[in-house]
Amino acid sequence: MYMLTLKDRSTDGAYAVSDKNGEKILLMFEDNDDAERYALYLMNDEKYGNEMVVVEVDDELAVKTCKMNNYKYSIITPNEFVIPKL
Repeated sequence: MYMLTLKDRSTDGAYAVSDKNGEKILLMFEDNDDAERYALYLMNDEKYGNEMVVVEVDDELAVKTCKMNNYKYSIITPNEFVIPKL
């Protein structure tokens, strides 16, 4: 599983999107290429620039951690196409 983080926060911060209620949702990608593609889209946003990196995480641990902390998450499969709302 793959997630996006800021370069200088790769060990303590993950990229998340906000839903319509303003709640954060962590995006996790099954495919590295999809995560890389999403990061490239973010490079066009002056807020993130070239600061996003893709990191590999243990899928079971990531899901378990989200559940333990009541954090919403979404697993993006290779059959899904998502682009950031800039």
